[in-house]
Amino acid sequence: MVKLRRVLALTGLAACIALQATAQAPHDGAHDFDFARGSWHTHVTRILDPFAGGTHTRTMDGTKVARPVWAGRGWLEEIEADGSAGHWEGATLFLYNPKSGQWSQTYLDSDGGEVGTPEIGAFKDGRGEFFSTGDYQGRTVLKRGVWSGITADSHSYEIDYSRDGGRTWVAAFKADLTRLK
Repeated sequence: MVKLRRVLALTGLAACIALQATAQAPHDGAHDFDFARGSWHTHVTRILDPFAGGTHTRTMDGTKVARPVWAGRGWLEEIEADGSAGHWEGATLFLYNPKSGQWSQTYLDSDGGEVGTPEIGAFKDGRGEFFSTGDYQGRTVLKRGVWSGITADSHSYEIDYSRDGGRTWVAAFKADLTRLK
């Protein structure tokens, strides 16, 4: 009988917690990317061997310009950078889905004219995490894009890869950004 009461009490507690969680309004993340507005200096590090220790890198410096579209429910980011490997241009389209409370982040490559697989995610406690799958050396990997260190005048973005379903991650791309005055 004591065991049955415990089970019923725990079941009731779990139901109350679940009801409270569903009763709370979802986070309206429609302005999560407002921090990115404007022109930024970007210092990019591409890790050429992420699964082999990450000792081979290429760095680039350039400019990122981000502007809102559709009253901030979308953003367009354009990047131009130069380094020892030459000139790089790309763009990212960010779209907010108010039903899910999540953003999609789609990279557009100027070299190959290719559209990347959208990363889907959201911000929590000042950090954005976005996930998708991608190809690395002929293998499908899990990708994670992380926005962090967000202040009025700086932020970072990193792309990590996982070959084991997200148990471990290795950095493949890092960008440190500072606002241009």
